[in-house]
Amino acid sequence: MAVDVFVCGGEKNLGWECLLCLLDDPDWASHSLGIFICLSCSGIHRNIPQVSRVKSVRLDDWDDAQVEFMASNGNNVAKAKYESKMPPFYYKPTYLDCQLLREQWIRAKYERKEFIHSEKQEPYSAGYREGFLWKRGRDNGQFLSRKFVLSEREGALKYFNKNDAKEPKAIMKIEHLNATFQPAKIGNPHGLQITYLKDNSTRNIFVYHEDGKEIVDWFNAIRAARFHYLQVAFPGASDSDLVPKLSRNYLKEGYMEKTGPKQTEGFKKRWFTMDDRRLMYFKDPLDAFARGEVFIGSKENSYKVLEGLPPSTQGNHWQHGITIVTPDRKFLFACETEDDQLEWINTFQKVISRPMLPQEYAVEAHFKHKP
Repeated sequence: MAVDVFVCGGEKNLGWECLLCLLDDPDWASHSLGIFICLSCSGIHRNIPQVSRVKSVRLDDWDDAQVEFMASNGNNVAKAKYESKMPPFYYKPTYLDCQLLREQWIRAKYERKEFIHSEKQEPYSAGYREGFLWKRGRDNGQFLSRKFVLSEREGALKYFNKNDAKEPKAIMKIEHLNATFQPAKIGNPHGLQITYLKDNSTRNIFVYHEDGKEIVDWFNAIRAARFHYLQVAFPGASDSDLVPKLSRNYLKEGYMEKTGPKQTEGFKKRWFTMDDRRLMYFKDPLDAFARGEVFIGSKENSYKVLEGLPPSTQGNHWQHGITIVTPDRKFLFACETEDDQLEWINTFQKVISRPMLPQEYAVEAHFKHKP
């Protein structure tokens, strides 16, 4: 029997989109869970056959009992059941996120049932977590095992170079902490990039854990710590106001060429990261510190982005130029391809078109007073 029997009549009740990716008209379903999923998610579900059994909606045969089970369940019913106790800080991935985040979300939800039994959330909700992660060395690039301690009470994430060390190598305040998965850049499917501010400049560390659950638990523990910090800092804010501030993915990353403030120096190839309003550039994507940072404000404050470079510009090897105008000076960049140029311009325009928040004026003032 074809699933079209109930597809036609009950799409709204069933939730006719992939339950995770929210892609319309999914072609796959888990007939043991009663949910509709896309092709990408179906591959993850196939890896947990003890929980989820997958069929094609249109190509496979369905018996009456399976069709009836799907018709009486569907995505909305499953969401209400399996996400009933999901904490607001837990990161719910989308189709844009890496394989690890999507797989661990599906396993947490259906295999471990973490959002039905709140006691299973202890690894990331207790307010304290310690363990060992593989951390990339700043100078030699080797990954070495390091002890990490996250403490909401102390308001910090710390790591130690030696197991018996009394003093941490670094103290990262939860207030300025961010974490984002970067498997391609780090070269590991479980690679996590952690950033924090040191002397008001961005510092990167790159870590991973062999166990996918462990590194995702660390990620959500950081988000939980950020959530509880922001609840105290902004007591009147709703969960929906705070959750977008818990962690952020970079708006864009990639190579561009840049020249110096006099605009007479030669252009140099650098790795750029657009992190909220901070445009940072590095000699290497895995550098611990940025070579420089540019604050990108709003159009109301005389910031703008222009296609191309001034006519007198020389020394750029790449021909697709971008000029960023700030109240103090112009920054000149060049992209290798026209597609790269358009993507960077669109990213800059989105930032510039967004009005500045009160706290961002203090960040802007810091940039203006940098030596």
